[in-house]
Amino acid sequence: MGTLLLELSLTRLFSVIFYYHFAFLAISIALFGLGLGGVFSYLVAGWKGKLFGKLGALSAINSLLVMLALAVILAQGDHPSNWDLALIYFTTALPFVCAGAIVSLAISETIVRVNRVYFFDLLGAAAGCFVLIAMLTLVGGIGTVLGAAVTYAAAAAVWYSLAGSPGARARSVVLGLAIAAFLVFNSRHEVLAIRHAKGQPVANEVFRQWNSFSRVAVVRHTEGDHAIVIDGDAATGIFSYDLEHLSADQHRELRDQGPALPYAIRPGARTLIIGPGGGWDVARALASGSRDVTAVEINPIIAETIMRQKLRSLSRDLYWRPGVHVFAEEGRSFVRRSSERYQVIQATLVDTWAATAAGAFALSENNLYTTDAFREYLAHLTPDGLLAITRWGFDPPRESLRLISLAMDALAQLGEREAWSHIIVSRQGDPRGYGALDTVLVARRPFSSDDIARARAAFAAGIQYPVYYPGCDLKTHFRDLLLSPNPADYQRTYTFDITPVSDNRPFFFYTVQPRDLWSFVTSAGADTADRKVNKAVPLLFGLMAVSLGATLLVLLAPPLVLGTRLPGHRGVRGFLLYFLFIGAGYILIEVALIQKFVLFLGHPTYALTVVIFSMLVSSGIGSAASRRLIGRDEGRLIKVLGAAVVLVAVLAAAAGSLLTALVGLPVPVKMAISVALIGPLGFVMGMPFPIGLKRLEEWHAPSVRWAWSLNAASSVLGSVGALVCAIYLGLVQTLVIGGLFYFAALAVIARVHPEVAPEPEPGPGRVMLA
Repeated sequence: MGTLLLELSLTRLFSVIFYYHFAFLAISIALFGLGLGGVFSYLVAGWKGKLFGKLGALSAINSLLVMLALAVILAQGDHPSNWDLALIYFTTALPFVCAGAIVSLAISETIVRVNRVYFFDLLGAAAGCFVLIAMLTLVGGIGTVLGAAVTYAAAAAVWYSLAGSPGARARSVVLGLAIAAFLVFNSRHEVLAIRHAKGQPVANEVFRQWNSFSRVAVVRHTEGDHAIVIDGDAATGIFSYDLEHLSADQHRELRDQGPALPYAIRPGARTLIIGPGGGWDVARALASGSRDVTAVEINPIIAETIMRQKLRSLSRDLYWRPGVHVFAEEGRSFVRRSSERYQVIQATLVDTWAATAAGAFALSENNLYTTDAFREYLAHLTPDGLLAITRWGFDPPRESLRLISLAMDALAQLGEREAWSHIIVSRQGDPRGYGALDTVLVARRPFSSDDIARARAAFAAGIQYPVYYPGCDLKTHFRDLLLSPNPADYQRTYTFDITPVSDNRPFFFYTVQPRDLWSFVTSAGADTADRKVNKAVPLLFGLMAVSLGATLLVLLAPPLVLGTRLPGHRGVRGFLLYFLFIGAGYILIEVALIQKFVLFLGHPTYALTVVIFSMLVSSGIGSAASRRLIGRDEGRLIKVLGAAVVLVAVLAAAAGSLLTALVGLPVPVKMAISVALIGPLGFVMGMPFPIGLKRLEEWHAPSVRWAWSLNAASSVLGSVGALVCAIYLGLVQTLVIGGLFYFAALAVIARVHPEVAPEPEPGPGRVMLA
């Protein structure tokens, strides 16, 4: 429980202090440390002293290592160097090395009952999911990391109690209480605090609060206005004008800016706003005469705590005005389950650059910008309805041009073949600098001449200017794409990747063509929004290189640290591949399932909690039952592996359509359905590892350390490889590849037949731990 709590809380801290892409690094650090800890355990086993005493000492030391890692992370300045990042990597890995050694020692000592021990290990990890959500909300990211340290101190007290060392147990209890007291003290006095985020000092915060997927702060600017800042970077201004007494300049700002274009064409529209943040789009709709505005904000801290409760006065009670209906929900999920139709559906710059715990695995902040999403938006419009999306403007365009590709695809699916007549694009600001905005309007039916006249009148105000509208003769990339005789060829040969993305590959923001990756890394300006948005792409490949290095280190650890060469025992080398395959397969399947269930459950946090909890608990139950259901029967193990392959194939083929059909059900029912769908797969996936480990220990005990290393190495690579597969192949394909790894494990079992001794009777020491 402590280890999963630490791992996931680090993804949140990394997302705030560094760019959110670094959250992926926390996963790699954890897997690397756990694998190295499995090797380190063999050194610990040779130390003098009783097992329980050594486990107690490791647990107590680990609580201190957690605090050391936290101090190193928080001590980084505005611009950490590569050496600073290396220090963070290896210091943060130390608690996981200790945790890996503890788990490895406990399991190796209880190999006769490894199925039961593995069950409780996974059950504790599943509990960590729920503890994480509660602690992030109650004590924030730093407090949650300190909570993991308290958990390790509590574990030390348990081990020392089993060792019969009351003095050491008392010291462990005192250590845990001291860390808990510091946690409370720190929450009030901030001895350990986030003072730098994204290369900038954290300052002028009048309010801050954490939840399971963000750190939200309200910052007061020198001009006196306020902004909501998510994870130290993404900001949304709080609307503070008096709507009843607008000045001429304020009225012009609300009426003539780019995001106001849909209301110039459809004044007084019944409106759905996705991601309203500080309320500017809500104010624009109200200022145009709208009397029915639905605002759907994914973050309850923003929607409720700031805008409707503690700081409601900053926005002059905007979210309490008559006709404004506020929902704290993921926007796409809200649209899916809604039966209402709107004249305007709007989303302005809805991306947070903040890693949810699910995003840490999935590299995707939301599913708002896919062909499937656009089709659903258009289906929820009235016949005269408009979809309005505002994204950053660049020269040459990329995000906004990809919106055109999505619109063309979605309109075609709805039977509209002349997309050029359904689209208007405006631009505000200079795209050669930072902060230009492109607003793309997509109409459910072709724009009329009156619609175009109203749009041109809005352009005449001079704040935004036209880029494309039906019948214009402006020479732009938007016109070229819309009027291209072969849009697919145009998209393929364009400078950036503007091909339409689907729910299966929902990576809208990453527009760097793979062929241009190196030139992007070396030539894109460090301060441009383009580099900021696409930073995850080169970083992902850099993380793959780091993971390869970490994997090599894990694999070199047995011969370097223990003097152990790869076993030459007949058949053992082939059998070791079994552990590599199931390690990679498990994490590939887990990553794909988390992302697949985000839309169904309506929130990234729900997907993280339900999917990981279901996987861990069901895998733990499978582990506990493995000895009775499989035992030494090789044929049964092959059937279990085959069942895993079949269940993965069924989920890949049917899950998408089934989840879409059931999306309107209440959340508790959807959670129960998710557990029912994932549980059987997790159950069979929990059996192969403990059964294989027990077989290997009986066949050739020295090779167990290699099994640990290979399993950890494959998990390190698999965590990053899953991201690469999802980006360039798709989530369903990632799921299928995970299933193929289990098929490869099946092939190993079918070909390699270990010769094992009769099952030994458990000794007294083993009975105690089991």
